[in-house]
Formats: sequence, C-alpha cells, structure tokens
Amino acid sequence: MAAAPKRNPAPASGIRWQSFSLSVRSNSLLAPESMAKLALLSVSDKRGLVEFAAALCNRHGYTLLSTGGTAKLLAGHGLPVTEVSRHTGFPEIMEGRVKTLHPKIHGGLLCRRDKPEHLAEAERNGIELIDLVAVNLYPFEQTVARPGVDFEEAVENIDIGGPSMLRSAAKNFESVTVVCDPDDYGAVLESLEGRTSGPELRRRLALKVFQRTAAYDGAIARYLESQMPAAEPDLDKAVYAAAEDPVAEDRAAHDREEGVA
Repeated sequence: MAAAPKRNPAPASGIRWQSFSLSVRSNSLLAPESMAKLALLSVSDKRGLVEFAAALCNRHGYTLLSTGGTAKLLAGHGLPVTEVSRHTGFPEIMEGRVKTLHPKIHGGLLCRRDKPEHLAEAERNGIELIDLVAVNLYPFEQTVARPGVDFEEAVENIDIGGPSMLRSAAKNFESVTVVCDPDDYGAVLESLEGRTSGPELRRRLALKVFQRTAAYDGAIARYLESQMPAAEPDLDKAVYAAAEDPVAEDRAAHDREEGVA
C-alpha cells in the first residue's frame, strides 16, 4: 500500500506529524513508533489521576492532553500537559459547554489504524491519533439526589462531551484504551507493562463504557420524566423496554414508523 503524502505544518499542540510508514502497534497498521502517543484525561472523579498520569508520561512515553480543572491539577503536580483548546486550536466556549466536540478530538479517537485511507485523511487534516482516554462524567446522579436541587443546576450537570469521547474511544477499542472508572487505572498500567492482554482489556473496558453511558442516560431520562407534569405511558413503556431488550427496540422503532406507538 502506498504511504500517505507528507504534511508540512505542525498541528497546534506542537507535536509534528511524520510521513506514514506501515508499522504494527496493537495489531494494527499505525503511524511510526516515534510519533508521540497521546492520552486524553478529563475527569470529575480525580482519585488516583495524578499517579496514573505520571506513570503514562514518565514510564510509557505518553503526551498528556487535558481540560479545565484536570489540566490544572496535572500541571500543579509538575506534569507536562497540553490544554485541549491548544491542541484543537479552538477555545472553550459557552461556559465550557463546548470544548472537546471537535474533529481533532473525535477524529483522533475514531480513526481506524488498519485503514490507510483513514490515516491519510487524519494526516491531511492535522488530526493526531489519540491512543488512550480517561474520562468520567459530570456527577448528574449525585446532583439530582441532593434535596432541593433546582432544575437548571440538574440540566447543567448533564455531560455531553464526556459521553461523546467515551463512546468514540469505546467504538474504536481495537486501537484505543478507554477508562471510565479510576478503579481500572491499575489494570491499564499492567497492560501497558505487558503483564496482561491489551486487546482483551480494551474490549472489556469498552463494554464498561457502554454500560456506564446507558446507566447515565437512564438516570437523566428518569429525572426529566419526574419533572414533567404528565407522563406518556405508552412512549415510556416503549423507551424503557427498548433499553433493556434489543428485540423490543426494533419492534418499538417499527411501531413508531407505522404510527402505532
């Protein structure tokens, strides 16, 4: 297969692309081993994060990308970290509602390393591949469990960027390690040190992500339903059945098309 053309300008993060050659990492066709490995860390639950980030950076050669309070925490412990806004070349806007929803983030997560055309498109568009993501979500469930929480505060604790990054990384689990639970940091480091199977772990962590985002969306739906003056029983029944049963989901979709639901 022909190598993709060389792109001269360096991306905003300062990490320079090189010409692609075919090499093997994580059983895929990838950019050269000398290219920096990127880890994107953006968490609300900061347990164990500094130690995890330090190991990624100092023992395994990762370049750290981060956002907001996570970036400040890492920098405060002397770790070199690049803000996502610098990496993308686009500032956080709308009070932080939009910061990671950018092609340089999701392209870096979703690019298939076994497809030369994906790699060529990434290089053409200055998209660097992101190999590892550690994200946990705004504490929506804890927020709405507090007595007297107002509706606006609850809505502002609905995470959008976090689930999006988790789902992108989990979809591409063949090449990307995704962590949504700090309790898994140790297993990831063991895998990087070759003590456990990387592909098996990545697949298990991807499953955990989809379980977590499903539960998160369920909590949001239940809260919003509780705030409605009147529920729509038939619609509710179809939605919740679909969440629990893929066959029910297909049936509900068909019913909606036929105007039955």
